[in-house]
Amino acid sequence: MLELIKKNIHMNCWKGGAVTQITLDDDFIVPDTMDDVDQILLDSGEIVVESIKNQGEKAAVRGKLEFRILYRKPSGGLQSMGGSIAFDEPVQVPGLEENDDIQLNWELEDLDVNAINSRKLGVRAIVTLEIKAETIKETEAAVGVNTGDTPVEVLQKNSTAASMAVRRKDTYRIKETLELPGNKPNISQILWDEMKLQSVSIRPDEGKMLLEGELSVFLIYQGEGEDVSFQCMKENIPFRGELDLSEASSDMIPFVSMHLIHREVEPKPDYDGEMRELEVDAVVELDMKLYKEEPIQLLGDMYSTREEISLQMGEVCFNRILTQNLGRCRLAEKVSMDSGERILQICHSEGSVKVDETQVKEDGLEVEGILDVKLLYLTAEDDQPVQSSRQFLPFHYVIEAPGIDQDTICRLVPGLEQLSAVMLGGGKVEIKAVISLDLLAFQPVCESVVLNAQESPLDLKKLQQMPGIVGYIVQPGDSLWKIARRFHTTVDTVKETNGLTDDLIHPGDRLILIKELA
Repeated sequence: MLELIKKNIHMNCWKGGAVTQITLDDDFIVPDTMDDVDQILLDSGEIVVESIKNQGEKAAVRGKLEFRILYRKPSGGLQSMGGSIAFDEPVQVPGLEENDDIQLNWELEDLDVNAINSRKLGVRAIVTLEIKAETIKETEAAVGVNTGDTPVEVLQKNSTAASMAVRRKDTYRIKETLELPGNKPNISQILWDEMKLQSVSIRPDEGKMLLEGELSVFLIYQGEGEDVSFQCMKENIPFRGELDLSEASSDMIPFVSMHLIHREVEPKPDYDGEMRELEVDAVVELDMKLYKEEPIQLLGDMYSTREEISLQMGEVCFNRILTQNLGRCRLAEKVSMDSGERILQICHSEGSVKVDETQVKEDGLEVEGILDVKLLYLTAEDDQPVQSSRQFLPFHYVIEAPGIDQDTICRLVPGLEQLSAVMLGGGKVEIKAVISLDLLAFQPVCESVVLNAQESPLDLKKLQQMPGIVGYIVQPGDSLWKIARRFHTTVDTVKETNGLTDDLIHPGDRLILIKELA
């Protein structure tokens, strides 16, 4: 009596997702305590997602755009101000269920802050929200068979299935005290500050996650003294640390998104009581997913030369990890500022990576996009010594991904590892950058498996009509298993008869096949 051995297979399945764009538009009055706006020099924006909730076949995303500007006053000095625009957006996600795991990625596609007049700002932004849903499934499938007294030929299929082993959100804090260089004046007031993560790597270890990278800090401040103009300062703070994560192990594959959710730079007096120290405090939020590939063995087929076995076949589908690859795209381009002023020095360069299109190529994923670079520079103009410029640099890169096809599920995280801008003279600037493109690709796999089996006596008349011995020429798509099953013999018998040491055969090979009798 045949008895199928069945097992629940734990599988991770992508259910699809949705992409939507929202437009945020609002006007802001300059507070009475602040000076008029003469010219906007810099702007920056951050999307803060406060919550995301599954609601049937839609996800409710609530958050806000926080923006800041650095502007020149009519008197020539600098000042900064900011504000926020809240949003509450329902995103339709077909097939989304309450217990599905959802991953939200967001991108600030465009931020435009303009001075309607000296006391009023118009802020407009386009935000892209991308939601991807995945679920954990338990599927019962036959993995073997108890044959009893009946000799049965069994075909096992060995594969690997990726499952999400860990999903966790956590925070990591970076605190550091910076000292002003000796040639810099004391701090009177901080006018502008920026913080960016760069060259960050994170990997799982036994019971923890290991982090390493740099926090880039840039600030503009007003120096002490009536004749002291504004000052610029940039420092890269290296950090290395770990987060406790008991479920983590070194063989897991990480997919981690990181955002700075808190940033603060505060001037402090040094030992002599002078304002020459900066207390930097930043908090990184990490959304961590760790995947693990587990071997699975499935019962793909079986037959017997002693009796008829009728099979009920089915299909089991799962994902396996195709590749994880970090590509680095290097850019070097000379651009003309066309500002009309004589540029003395580049004070600061800041960039963001925007992916416009991805396309599957042979053994690779082609990525096209732009690097949006903002430059702050000094000019020889006494009335407008500080100016800014924006440059858009296109890039093209192919990430190696052997075996990729149109069904492959690609998770891509772009980043900026390095950026520099150097004056060349004649109003030209050379911009160099290294763009990181972190790809995690899943390949959907479906396997035919045995669901049920029933035994019955052999059809002796049909068996007698089959030749006892036959010469056979291997055809394309043949395997020893298919041939042995068709001609009522076994793989071992075919190999022994033909002197084969393995299961490898090629079209055109000649085989002698001997029918096995009950």
